[in-house]
Amino acid sequence: MNRIRLLLNRIKSPYLRYGLLAVSVLFLGGILFFLSIYFGAWGKLPSKEALSDFEYQRASEVYTADSVLIGKYYLFDRQPIAYERIPQQLLDALIAIEDERFYKHAGVDYPSLFRVAVKTILMQDQSAGGGSTLTQQLAKNLYPRKERKKAPITVNKIKEMIIASRLEKLYSKQELLTQYLNTVSFGDNTYGIESAALKFFNKRTNELKLEEAAVLVGMLKATYGYNPRVFPENSLKRRNLVLQSMVKNEFLTEHLKDSLSQLPLKLRYRKFDYDAGLAPYFREEVRKQLLKWSQSEKEKGNEYNIYTGGLKIYTTLDHKMQVLAEKTMKTHMAALQKSFEKSYGTNAPWLKNKSIIGKAVRASPHYKKLVANGLSHQQALDSLSKKRSMTLADWSGEKQLQASSLDSIQHYMKFLNTGSLAIDAGTGAVKTWIGGVDFKNFKFDHVAQSKRQVGSTFKPIVYTAALELGIPPCAYFSASEVAYKNLKGWSPSNSGDKDETYLNYSMEEALSNSVNTVAVKVLEATGIENVLVQAKNMGVFSKLPEQPSLALGTGEIYVNELAGTYASYVNDGRAVFPYLIETITDQKDSLLARFEPKRAKKPAFSQQTGQIMVEMMKSTINDGTAKRIRTTYGLKNDIAGKTGTTQNNKDAWFVALTPTLVHVTWVGLDNHEIGFKSTRLGQGANAALPLFALWYKELNKDKQFNAITKARFKYPSSLVREQLNCPPVKRDGFFKRLFKNPNKKKSKRFRSRK
Repeated sequence: MNRIRLLLNRIKSPYLRYGLLAVSVLFLGGILFFLSIYFGAWGKLPSKEALSDFEYQRASEVYTADSVLIGKYYLFDRQPIAYERIPQQLLDALIAIEDERFYKHAGVDYPSLFRVAVKTILMQDQSAGGGSTLTQQLAKNLYPRKERKKAPITVNKIKEMIIASRLEKLYSKQELLTQYLNTVSFGDNTYGIESAALKFFNKRTNELKLEEAAVLVGMLKATYGYNPRVFPENSLKRRNLVLQSMVKNEFLTEHLKDSLSQLPLKLRYRKFDYDAGLAPYFREEVRKQLLKWSQSEKEKGNEYNIYTGGLKIYTTLDHKMQVLAEKTMKTHMAALQKSFEKSYGTNAPWLKNKSIIGKAVRASPHYKKLVANGLSHQQALDSLSKKRSMTLADWSGEKQLQASSLDSIQHYMKFLNTGSLAIDAGTGAVKTWIGGVDFKNFKFDHVAQSKRQVGSTFKPIVYTAALELGIPPCAYFSASEVAYKNLKGWSPSNSGDKDETYLNYSMEEALSNSVNTVAVKVLEATGIENVLVQAKNMGVFSKLPEQPSLALGTGEIYVNELAGTYASYVNDGRAVFPYLIETITDQKDSLLARFEPKRAKKPAFSQQTGQIMVEMMKSTINDGTAKRIRTTYGLKNDIAGKTGTTQNNKDAWFVALTPTLVHVTWVGLDNHEIGFKSTRLGQGANAALPLFALWYKELNKDKQFNAITKARFKYPSSLVREQLNCPPVKRDGFFKRLFKNPNKKKSKRFRSRK
């Protein structure tokens, strides 16, 4: 300091003397300011150890059985990739537009920083940029400013310069580029080049064309302003500027640049949205099962976070089958919805029935929230009645209109819903899964969450129990109605206007035509307890009613539960338990878990009974209640099955059996009080069967599925053929008809066999 003071005293001009003093103070102050940042006075800087071992959150990925990515679970949508999977042309584009001296500096480009300072301060050029290198930007990505304590921008800039210098000493230039491209934000909660490539172009990074890579690199200056989906013109101009910068830096020829600049912007935007995309109900069920798995692993001392751990989940779902299933579901359900609404007209219960509407309102989350906040019933209704701008969806799309919450409740009350599932009959592996018509508006999953009365689809279990008890398939049962005295006169009847007073059906004929009166009599001859045991052995785990109405399917069963049960008919008598996940790996593809198929240890019935039941259910398809499979849809494949329709047409069912697959479909309304207007519209053959038939027609068109569609059932043994060789119907003899009054129901007690 003494030397500085002597030097200043020698300078005669006071202006020069004080000018030099000011510069000296500023210089020393700058050094002290820098040192204060360096030593943590403005917040601790990451150490070299921390920088050499940092981790960032990674999205977990969900794949189909054929390795198609269908979804992600994440807090931040990020999928890191290795340097080898980044095309050189993308790296060239990045360096050309963002940091052309990248390979020459050591984290901070001082000449560039000086140039920017001169332009910004002296020339007032606000477009000069910030002078940050890619390494400095990486530092900002790893340690975002918003996560630091409030500090001036100068402090943050210097911190990033220090971190950048440390990064350059720890990592090679290739590693820095890789880390940068894996951490940089592309907006919309999307981080890293791989996630961006999948979102905007539906392809992997290594598959990007140069013009596509230039679009993504161009976004980095302003992820919203240059978003190609939101501002395509801005994005196109920015892309061409990136290409021009590549020419300037000798990464691209002028001729090729001119050619690429003429290309239009072509996006294949694919947002991995929780509510949208392929198989949303399936993905949600996978998520639930993953959470259970991670919890069980935690108890073993293993920590796996499905939202940040970068897991890879390989499922059983067949991508193409699911695509076709969703396509045909939309086709059928849109047409069925139109017919359904037309059948009710202006007297629809969601418009006129105050009791049903009132119950729906009181059950709604909006109403419950208002009441919980202290509003009276009337005040809550007044609030729900206020009109506002609202989006309501139907099969024609989403519409913006003025409506109230009450309008919304009534609007969505009318929608038919569905639960549809296809599984591998031998393993239980889920091939398709449709839990509803629209996941965005109907979160409730009708495959795994909904238990509904199964109607006549339960009858095969009754008949199986009868066969196992020794009742022959050619045993005949009267189709006439009976009033059961000990059941308060309960008298099950058959649908249709056919006079069955004097008819006696074989079990095959009765099952294929779903004759209710015979099913109850078969249950009576077999015994309710025996049928319940049979159902349990076949994989039914839901509690069933110990009542004669069990024969008509008044028991409530899940869709996936019923599918596993029916699989026993083509799986040597063993039920299967549908499963969704095959394997789980970590981000490095190391196996964490493998899920094996589960099926019943013992057959629930004999091989002979199984063959008889398949033949009887083939008759349902060929000549019975599901014959439109052949007549309307022209399917000639080996198919067995059973239709089901519950009381008041509330639930429509169809179960299809093929040699390799089980397909179960339910159709109805979420509101149990509303059913189809007529049996013609709401029967299983009309409402549910087409979802299978249309889907299977599509499978028939594709040779990829020949192993499924051309598979044949085992040819029944000679004994089975002989046992089924009998007239389907017998008519009462003359004297029996003479003494039977067709206008009077027979009255008797229901006596179930023990």
